[in-house]
Amino acid sequence: MTVTGVDFVALQVRDLDKAAAFYETRLGLKRDPSGPPHAVVFATEPIPFAVREPLPGVELPEHPGAGVALWLKSDDAQRLHDELAAAGVQVVAPPVDGPFGRTFSFADPEGYMITVHDG
Repeated sequence: MTVTGVDFVALQVRDLDKAAAFYETRLGLKRDPSGPPHAVVFATEPIPFAVREPLPGVELPEHPGAGVALWLKSDDAQRLHDELAAAGVQVVAPPVDGPFGRTFSFADPEGYMITVHDG
């Protein structure tokens, strides 16, 4: 048997309602109604994305996801950056143009560092 690729991405969060609301209101993601009760799954393509309660026995550190690079694609990274910054979201890397288009990074309410690009 072999792994053929990434099929699902979920972030474990302390406050499921707050995290889900952030991704819905700030990034415009839409919920997939088929998600389980311990998670909120979003209808993202090509790979589903979710926020979920921690697995049993998992104690989330102050900065969860340290060392993991999670990139999300946007149709307009600059506009999203401007909206997040105006809403007081912590931008950790300002927008730059690079090989993946306009790119910037922000911290979500749980402290995960998320990079957005539009290329």
